[in-house]
Amino acid sequence: MKRASAARTGLTAVAVVAMLTVSGCREDATGLPDPDASPSGRVSESASPTPSAEQSGPRTLVDAPRAGGLDKLTGDRALTDAPVDPGEMRDGMTLVIGNYGDPGGQGAPVLFEGVDHVPEDTGKRREHLFRGMIEYIRWDPELGQPEAQPVEPGPLGGSVECLLASLSEEGHVICGWADEGTAAVALFEDSTLAEAGKLFVEMRGDLER
Repeated sequence: MKRASAARTGLTAVAVVAMLTVSGCREDATGLPDPDASPSGRVSESASPTPSAEQSGPRTLVDAPRAGGLDKLTGDRALTDAPVDPGEMRDGMTLVIGNYGDPGGQGAPVLFEGVDHVPEDTGKRREHLFRGMIEYIRWDPELGQPEAQPVEPGPLGGSVECLLASLSEEGHVICGWADEGTAAVALFEDSTLAEAGKLFVEMRGDLER
C-alpha cells in the first residue's frame, strides 16, 4: 500500500527529538474533536493505564539510535517531519519520531511516533495516535474498524495494544502503548499481530526511560 505523503500533516520538519508548543483544541483526521485535548490539563475521569510496580514516576522518551535491534534510519530513509498528528503539545512535552529498520534497505521500515509528559489520560492520547496512523495508511473505513488486541507489556508495564489493518492474517499492524505519562504508536508493514507485538515491546525498552 502506497504511503501517504508525510507532508500532508502540516507539521514542521523534525528528524530528531522536537519540542513543540501549541495552544487550542485540535481535531483529528476523522474530523472529530480530539479526545486527548483538555484545556485544563486535568486527568480524564476515564481509567488510565495502571503503572508497573517498578515505575517510580513519569518516564521520558529518548531519540534512540537503535531500538529492538533495529537502527534508526538516516539519509533518504529518515523521516523529515511527523507523518501523524501527535495531538496537542504543551510545555515540557517531547515528540519523538523515526523510521527504524535495516540500514541496508531490507524490508519496510518501522515508523515510530510517541510523546511524553502527557498531562491528561494517556490512553486517550494513544487512541488519537491510533486513528492518525489508520488515516496515514489510508485504511478504507468501509472495511470496518480494526480492533486493538492487548499485548503483554513487559517490564515497563502500562498498557500495550496492537491492531491488524488487513483482511488477512498478515498486513499492516499498528501497535501502541500508554502508561503513566507517555503514549506512542508504531507501524509494522507486512507483519502479524504476534510478531509486531513482540518487536514493539522490545523497541519500547530502548525508547522509553
